[in-house]
Amino acid sequence: MACYTKKTIAFLGAGSMAEAMISGLVKAGIVPANQIIVTNRSNQDRLNELEGIYGIRGVKRDDLLFEEVDVFILAMKPKDVERALQSIYDDVKPDQLILSVLAGISTSYMEQNLRAGQQVIRVMPNTSSMIGESATALSPGKQTTRNNVKLATDILRCIGEVYLINEEKMDIFTGLAGSGPAYFYYLMEHMEKEGQKAGLDTETTRQIIAQTIVGAAKMIQEQDETPTELRENVTSPNGTTAAGLDALDNFGGGEAISQAVKHASKRSQEISSQLQKTLLKPEEKKLKAI
Repeated sequence: MACYTKKTIAFLGAGSMAEAMISGLVKAGIVPANQIIVTNRSNQDRLNELEGIYGIRGVKRDDLLFEEVDVFILAMKPKDVERALQSIYDDVKPDQLILSVLAGISTSYMEQNLRAGQQVIRVMPNTSSMIGESATALSPGKQTTRNNVKLATDILRCIGEVYLINEEKMDIFTGLAGSGPAYFYYLMEHMEKEGQKAGLDTETTRQIIAQTIVGAAKMIQEQDETPTELRENVTSPNGTTAAGLDALDNFGGGEAISQAVKHASKRSQEISSQLQKTLLKPEEKKLKAI
């Protein structure tokens, strides 16, 4: 992984996603800890906490030196993005990269609310970023250079794997990866209950299931076979796996999984549309002011 000893990164927002990324950056060492800045609107205790844990710099928003920052990472709540963009409009230069982890905020919205030519990248991690195993999508804006796409990719690899996708595919990515961990947790819940009913203790059952999922995932990553081929390889006629799969089919397991992805993707699209409607575009702000 590349090392960016001369880059400075500033997080605007100090929540759990910002901390996950800070933790990954510090552990990977691609940016010196003292060149990572975190700021928020008013919670100085949170800034002190992150500074103490990771050795980074917690800075009040008014004390942030914009000219020393190469990458700004928007990590506040999506509803606060309009205020955040207004607050940095006069200070951020087009060649400074804006990287957003805010759900539902498009690159076009950011470009419309920042200086002409501003370089922006939209990012979607998932909750596994907390342990460095996120599946993260990345979609650059119209003005973003290849070098800054590479820089963003290297930053995000500190919290897992990164996938460059077209922005219009963000909703299906949400259905697959953004919401995906919850599908597996749901599956594990039901498997765990059956293990308990059969007399296995909870912790042993949970670890057995977790290791089984880890093993299956690694088979996909490290073998050439497709999921279908791997499933067929372990399914003997009239065997135990066949009986389990027959039950899944009979009770609609496959269709349920498909519908989960479709509904999560659709809801992502709805939330994004609703959010965009509540955020005024620059020309609409002028009309409202008149």
